[in-house]
Amino acid sequence: MKLHRKLAKLAHSETYRRGWRRAQRSIFRLPFGPVLAGINQNRLIEIQKRYAGHKYADIDHWLRVNRERVQDLKLHRFPPQRVLDLGCGGGFFLFILKRLRHSVLGLDVDQSPLFRELLEVFGVSRTIFQIEPFEPLPNLHQQFDWITAFSVGFDRYRGTNSRWGPGEWDFLLRELQLRLAPGGKIYLALNPLPNGDYLTPDLKHFFSSRGADIERERIFFPNGVQK
Repeated sequence: MKLHRKLAKLAHSETYRRGWRRAQRSIFRLPFGPVLAGINQNRLIEIQKRYAGHKYADIDHWLRVNRERVQDLKLHRFPPQRVLDLGCGGGFFLFILKRLRHSVLGLDVDQSPLFRELLEVFGVSRTIFQIEPFEPLPNLHQQFDWITAFSVGFDRYRGTNSRWGPGEWDFLLRELQLRLAPGGKIYLALNPLPNGDYLTPDLKHFFSSRGADIERERIFFPNGVQK
C-alpha cells in the first residue's frame, strides 16, 4: 500500500474514533447539576475574581473540559473505581469523579496557590510529589484501577526542549504498573512536540510494544503495561 493511502486510512480511522466519542457524549450524558450540587459557589466565584487572568481560573471551562475526559473514558458508567491522576492541577477531573462516587487521589507539585485553593474547595486529596526521570514514585499505600495523566508536562527536562525517551518512560511505566490493581488501566494524554507531532517513532514503537492503544496524543493501556 502506498504511503499516501496508508496516511489517508489512518486519518479516516482517527476521525471516526473522535466522532464516535463525541456521539457517545450525547448518548451517555453527564449533567452538571448533580456534580455541582452542594459545592460552595460563592467561594468559586471569589477564587475566579481573585485569580482573574490565570489560565485555570475559568472554572466552568475546565470543568467542562474534564467532564468530556470523564465521558471519553466512560468513567461515569463504571462502578466505583480507585483513580490516581498524575499532575492533577486544580483537581477538576478528580472532583467530577469523586461526585460520581469514585475514590480519587492526585499527585502533583505544590507550586500554585490557585490549585491549592481549588483542591480544598473540591475536597480532592493530593500527594505532593515531583515526578523525575528514573526516580521511584512514593508509596501511596494502595493500588488503583485507573492511573491517568492529562497534558503531560513531567516528561520534559527543565530548561531544555528535550523530552523523555523510551528509557525514562519504561522506568515510570514499571512504577505505575506496581501501583495498578489487577485489571487496571493507564491513560496518558501527551503534549505536542515542537514539530506538532506527539510521539517520536521510537516512542511510538516503545508504547506499542508495551500494549498501548495509540491515537495521536492518547496513549491507553487497557490491560496495564505488558512486558
